[in-house]
Amino acid sequence: MQTENVNSIEKFASAPRKLADYAMLMKFRLASLVVFSAAIGYVAACEHVNWAHMGWLVLGGFLVTGSSNAFNQILERDIDKLMTRTENRPLPQERMSLNEAILIATISGITGISILWVFMNPLSGILGLLALLLYTAVYTPLKRITPFAVFVGAFPGAIPPLLGCVAATDGFGNIPFIGWVMFVGQFMWQFPHFWAIAWVLDDDYKKAGFRMLPSPAGRDKSSAFQVLVYTLFLYPISLLPVMFHFSGLVSSIIISFCSIYFLFQAYTLYKDCTVEAARKLMFGSFFYLPAIQLAVLYG
Repeated sequence: MQTENVNSIEKFASAPRKLADYAMLMKFRLASLVVFSAAIGYVAACEHVNWAHMGWLVLGGFLVTGSSNAFNQILERDIDKLMTRTENRPLPQERMSLNEAILIATISGITGISILWVFMNPLSGILGLLALLLYTAVYTPLKRITPFAVFVGAFPGAIPPLLGCVAATDGFGNIPFIGWVMFVGQFMWQFPHFWAIAWVLDDDYKKAGFRMLPSPAGRDKSSAFQVLVYTLFLYPISLLPVMFHFSGLVSSIIISFCSIYFLFQAYTLYKDCTVEAARKLMFGSFFYLPAIQLAVLYG
């Protein structure tokens, strides 16, 4: 009896650790940011928000994104052991078996795509499946081969707001134009975002053989210049909702303020070429995307 009680206590105590490992496997915080973009796209494309409908979108999008992140860690489980940033993940630390991780990723992916297909529309399910396949089967293996992986990864990374817009329609080939506008904006945002992260983590990435910065030399003026150029082009692209009259004057002011400050951070990186400047740009990118997307909704 005493042994059974001890085992029950141990299982109860291990439950929070197991949940934390599941959250780490599915990258809960990153998935939440992705789902936020999908929700913004949904609200932007529909006249009247059906909150129950959007709840299914959030759940389905979260499961698909979590599945993509889990498959990414499954494929890179040996590589993650080499990097300080990822060495404490559940698979490298063997706190989770490979079969368990595959089961979680598979169930999450199938369930998420099914929710998007059934409760939204078939096109939403197809977009969710496309994002999952591009991220896991194309972007993930390319990371060790070429910096071009960032360009490839920008496609699945830009699908969420487009998916959200499609979810607000009947889905039979009816993709709202605002969906494409938001897709282009999120696509372009990912270049300074990813490259800022790559600059900060370049030493760690080199341990795993990842080639993420645009210049072969890594942290140099050439990489910083490309970051600056893409950030510069991001400004007018972020104003497309205003140009096409989806938003108004207040939105343009907010977007301009955020874009100019983000561009200033990119220029500082080009001028100084320091990790600290890249870190500020990285955190700036986390703020920039939701800020301008909310500005679009503000009108």
